[in-house]
Amino acid sequence: MDDADLITQLVSLYSPSGQEAEAVRALVDWMGARGFDASVDAAGNAVGVRGAADAPHTLLLLGHIDTVPGAIPVRVEDGCLYGRGSVDAKGSLCAFAEATAHAAIPPGWRVVVIGAVDEEADSRGAYYVREGAQPTWCIIGEPSGASRITLGYKGHMRLHYRLTRPLAHSARPGPSVGELGVRLWQGLQAWAEQHNQGKERVFDQVSLHLAAINTHDDGFHETVDMEINFRLPPGVLPDDARAALAALADPAAEWDTSSAEPAYCASKQTPLVRALLTAIRAQGEQPGFVFKSGTSDMNVVGEVWHCPIVAYGPGDSSLDHTPHEHLSLAEYRQAVRTLQHLIEHLP
Repeated sequence: MDDADLITQLVSLYSPSGQEAEAVRALVDWMGARGFDASVDAAGNAVGVRGAADAPHTLLLLGHIDTVPGAIPVRVEDGCLYGRGSVDAKGSLCAFAEATAHAAIPPGWRVVVIGAVDEEADSRGAYYVREGAQPTWCIIGEPSGASRITLGYKGHMRLHYRLTRPLAHSARPGPSVGELGVRLWQGLQAWAEQHNQGKERVFDQVSLHLAAINTHDDGFHETVDMEINFRLPPGVLPDDARAALAALADPAAEWDTSSAEPAYCASKQTPLVRALLTAIRAQGEQPGFVFKSGTSDMNVVGEVWHCPIVAYGPGDSSLDHTPHEHLSLAEYRQAVRTLQHLIEHLP
């Protein structure tokens, strides 16, 4: 079997959050046919294990099998695989599975590959895994580039905001609900700008995204609905953002927050980082580090497991969620070799 067959198969199975079952089953079958103890867990995650069940050490390779919506015709062109999820993040997940299938697992270790569901929505799969696992080392499957290691992700919070009030003639004095919504947005921008003063790195800045703002009326009341995404740097917690909201929100408004996770930064000074640097150099590459302005399942599990953790995987993350998402198959193979080297040289 060609070493691009798995990723081509998995990318061909469209699996936006909530519709992952077919892709999960395909990955479980692939792993089972290659000597993994493979199954679907209670959350719907694909799970494959190699190595002794009673091994004292566990390397957990936690990828995700869901994608954002938007099917992209799957094709290979100029050495690149095009398709939704090729970069974010089936490339990383398949590299985990391929490397583990090819590797000789060292004594004292077992390697667990997980294709988690729902990462692009509410990380339901990762929350389930978090409660039942305590790995020695963990690698999160996200595109860093095959020669780079991701050490940190910003935090995230999503705000749903609604303000309704009695409808009045447009000639009356005072702002409309739409204008009041704009004032909230401007107040939050001012709060972010105040925090960001003197901070040059995007990773250290509060970033806001106005995902939606809509007004409507039923003939008696007018309503503004807003959705705002917060990207929060280290040192700014979701509770800090909620406090800013509480100070700015109209007293009559209804609002709630979801997907609230603080930023997470891993240490460079761990045996996992040293081992992965060695594995990258073994491919003739010069490794580097990166910090991401998005979030990943590292935000979910990092603070709970307190183990050495990084994110790694092939692909250019600027292509995440775009209509031209594609992955170099040469880079994919390089990531597989890097991960196989890491596994076979576990201490």
